[in-house]
Amino acid sequence: MTTKKIVLIVGAVVVVLGLVVVLFVGGIVGFALYQIGNSQAAVKSKEFLRNNEKLKQDIGQVKDFGSIVTGSINMSDGNGDATMNLKVIGERKTVNASVHLLFVSGSAWRVSAASYVNESGQTVELLDPYDSKLLTPLLIA
Repeated sequence: MTTKKIVLIVGAVVVVLGLVVVLFVGGIVGFALYQIGNSQAAVKSKEFLRNNEKLKQDIGQVKDFGSIVTGSINMSDGNGDATMNLKVIGERKTVNASVHLLFVSGSAWRVSAASYVNESGQTVELLDPYDSKLLTPLLIA
């Protein structure tokens, strides 16, 4: 074999191995994004954003969400927390929103904080912890 053929064979092997590595890593990243985007935390986040009146006032009725949901979900001893970052597509505008959720053993995901970034670059809080409608339990004697 000539030196030229050896260089071509080695080059082809390196390219094929590089392609295999890229496909493997891409598959892992794609699977992780799919799992996060279809998790119960993501579903709860989308439901919250779709029904939030403050968000509707600014961007209009929520029509859809971006195809990629990023964030993190951490579980430990049956408890957990998650942060979901979503693109929210409204009738008038599109914004990037972030929703923080908590999971307590034996219950569903609950939104603990939510915000979005408006066109001015300001962060707008969507969940007011002092809103009396959310904190007042109904007591019936």
